[in-house]
Amino acid sequence: MAVRKLPVLALAVLSIMCSTGCEMNVTVRQNADTDAAPFIAQRADPYVIFNSDDGFYYFTSSWPAFFDAEHGYNRISLRRSRTLRGLADAEENVIWTAHPSGAQSRHIWAPELHKIGGRWYVFYAATSDNDIWSIRPWVLECTDPSRLTDPDAWIERGRCVNKDGGYEGAFDVFSLDMTTFESGGKQYAIWAYKPNASKLLLAEIDPAEPWRLASDPIILSSPEYRWEMINETVNEGPAVLKHGGKIYVTFSASATGPEYCIGLLRADEGSDIMDAANWEKSSKPILKTGDFPGQYGPGHNSFTADDDGNTVIVYHSRDQKCFDNECEWEDANPLYDPCRNANIAYVQFAADGSLIFTQEK
Repeated sequence: MAVRKLPVLALAVLSIMCSTGCEMNVTVRQNADTDAAPFIAQRADPYVIFNSDDGFYYFTSSWPAFFDAEHGYNRISLRRSRTLRGLADAEENVIWTAHPSGAQSRHIWAPELHKIGGRWYVFYAATSDNDIWSIRPWVLECTDPSRLTDPDAWIERGRCVNKDGGYEGAFDVFSLDMTTFESGGKQYAIWAYKPNASKLLLAEIDPAEPWRLASDPIILSSPEYRWEMINETVNEGPAVLKHGGKIYVTFSASATGPEYCIGLLRADEGSDIMDAANWEKSSKPILKTGDFPGQYGPGHNSFTADDDGNTVIVYHSRDQKCFDNECEWEDANPLYDPCRNANIAYVQFAADGSLIFTQEK
């Protein structure tokens, strides 16, 4: 993939050369409080969106498996609250439950709630047959936007398909973590696709049928650095943030233990984003174990704004007790333990376009 490599100037500081020749840094500022409670415990792959139509924040995530590969990861739930922090204590509303067998019966992962063309959809991953690893992206649609937490308002729209209605080259092998965003009047999707290593694909989608691609996909990112290949060779969990005429895409890399981390891609919003040469990729992770005290394996994030309009990153990570093998799930496969907690950090923008991750406003 033809992307420019971005140099690193110092520990925890990622220097990115702007198209104008200026420098934009991503800096992690630590909070001295190492015992801070998670935002929402035991919720991996957190996704938060504010619905300006009803004035509520909505939260969804992978439902914890608690070691139970047979019955865990088996539903999609929405919380809602008038405030961002209020999501922590909000009611769980199960809007969809996995099928008893076959397609959509296992590994219901990383749901995301999106509004496209005035309609609300949930993108999620699930099995495509009885093979528990036949994971593909699927879509639900809400028939009544005033009833987002009502399971009776949701209908299945089926598997995501390529522009010809098939799966080849986009969804024919292990694929998941689809997210979507608008740019330049077009709707796009990014997702992880694993014919060998897990890489990120980007394509236009049809806003009238957002489970259908409207273009052939391009490879947006493939694992190439050591931090993307620890225990697993992975790019996954894309999330999109637009600011100051730039499109930032974060993604998660490596396996799901403490080696998990977040990388960054960036493009000018006015450029042809379907040309891979117009994207820059970080040569180092922008958030990793050790950046925030007591948090291990940060990854799979979303972006939103808090009640005051401050930009927020919501991500999952493991806590100190889990890392020290002192929790009750210490002998479990990290893919199935419930130890990943949803956490929040603030994203600040300096006058020169620099990004700062901090636990305090």
